[in-house]
Amino acid sequence: MAIEVFFDIETKKIFDDIEGNNPADLGISIISVYVRKDKVGKMYSFWEEDFPQMWSLFSNADRIIGFNSKNFDIPAMMPLSPFDFKKLNHFDIMDHVKSALGFRVGLGAIAKETLGHTKIDHGLNAVKYWAEHTTQSLVKLQKYCEADVQVTMEVYDFGMKNKFLKFKDKWNTVRTFPVDFSYPVKVEEPQLGLF
Repeated sequence: MAIEVFFDIETKKIFDDIEGNNPADLGISIISVYVRKDKVGKMYSFWEEDFPQMWSLFSNADRIIGFNSKNFDIPAMMPLSPFDFKKLNHFDIMDHVKSALGFRVGLGAIAKETLGHTKIDHGLNAVKYWAEHTTQSLVKLQKYCEADVQVTMEVYDFGMKNKFLKFKDKWNTVRTFPVDFSYPVKVEEPQLGLF
């Protein structure tokens, strides 16, 4: 059975705080990771000093699942990774959403219509919690990041099982769109005989 790793990051800054638009310049406060094999999984959260313990969870994965991870999370993590992180087997749900719709829709909007619940907080608050840096604020930050991983996993599992997701368009109409999250079929190469 495949080892699937769901993940999300929170940053120390927002883009208004930096020059340019490179996610690597935002700094990472926490990374939450849910590792699942044979429908059994466990959530982990890593603060900056714990990152060295985290990388093997990614390098051993068959599929690394995130939401908008190719444009945001992966570039932010690249300078910290001990290997070429972007070369691993990443599955960005946002890529499939954009491919199906022709435009981007946020995780919260999809979760609300697809699952009936959404994210528990806002990303701007995550930066605020880090800046406060109290025991209470860091607990909130970890809870928020882990909840985002949970919602990402639930959206992925729904799409995998049902082959569609939902969102509400600008006319306030719930729209359903198809997705294909299945694993690529491995084609066995025929062995050539000697004669």
